[in-house]
Amino acid sequence: MNLRPDQLASQLDKPLAPLWVLFGNEPLLVLEAGDAIRASARRQGFSERETLVVGQGFRWESLTMAAGNMSLFGGEKLVDLRIPTGKPGREGGDALQRYLAHLPAGVLTLITLPELDWQTRKTAWFKALGEHGIIIELNAPERERLPAWIAHRLAAQQQSADPEALSFIADHVEGNLLAAHQEIRKLGLLHPEGKLSLEQIQDAVLNVARYDIDKLRQAVLEGDPARCARLLEGLKGEGAAPPLILWALANETRSLASLRAGRDAGQPLAALFKSERIFDNKRQQALGRALERLSQSGLRAALMHAARIDRMIKGLVAGDVWDEFLQLALRLARR
Repeated sequence: MNLRPDQLASQLDKPLAPLWVLFGNEPLLVLEAGDAIRASARRQGFSERETLVVGQGFRWESLTMAAGNMSLFGGEKLVDLRIPTGKPGREGGDALQRYLAHLPAGVLTLITLPELDWQTRKTAWFKALGEHGIIIELNAPERERLPAWIAHRLAAQQQSADPEALSFIADHVEGNLLAAHQEIRKLGLLHPEGKLSLEQIQDAVLNVARYDIDKLRQAVLEGDPARCARLLEGLKGEGAAPPLILWALANETRSLASLRAGRDAGQPLAALFKSERIFDNKRQQALGRALERLSQSGLRAALMHAARIDRMIKGLVAGDVWDEFLQLALRLARR
């Protein structure tokens, strides 16, 4: 049975189904849905919990053992199975089907998966999950729906904001819900309940390492790789939020790519600045100098690099985010 994410809350006040499956491309939403199910399970008497993480060398018989290993003094049990790769393999797929065919009494099973491709969704084991339990797909809202998502989160902490302010937050978190979640929680701590002004939101969102991030953008435009490296090291040491740094670098790259494309098409730079709403004279000069050394193909490669870092921040791709920040900054600052 498939369930929409907005239907989950109403289901948690009812007796829980024995099997729940969560998957999707947004780890924050998957985590929150899992937390809600686990909390409801505790309220309904599932006092024991055993977590199993499928990795290299995982023994699938431990799933059956976990479900059958009930405490003499405890109540019902939650088996929390996590498959980070979304690929249990043939052995795991067969084990899941055998497990589902005989779901143990007194046990609630929660299975968490990442985003799944169409091939995985057609496998026998995944179809069996849908036949025996409740499946919820949790994906990040599309860009046009992100302001409404932010408004809903603000309302949950008794706050609200105008559409312009909501769009400002959406633009600065680049669709990264974890970053949006952090900014919304911060607004709840900084300001009382009620309506938030655009100025309050701008100050809060841009306050995190604002000065150093602005200097990083300047160093990129000026083609100063050594300064880029020093600034990134400092931001890392201060615990700056990676989504905000990515926003700064990606936003600069998009601006440069747009200007470069227009310049290559023969449009005057003054008209391009106007269309991009770039009116500050110093910034215009810095962008103009950067355009002289950056090609359209190089900027496209930088945008692809930024997209890969975004996936890395979301946990979808392995790698060192700070090392990738450095490589991206050096790519843009290269003379």
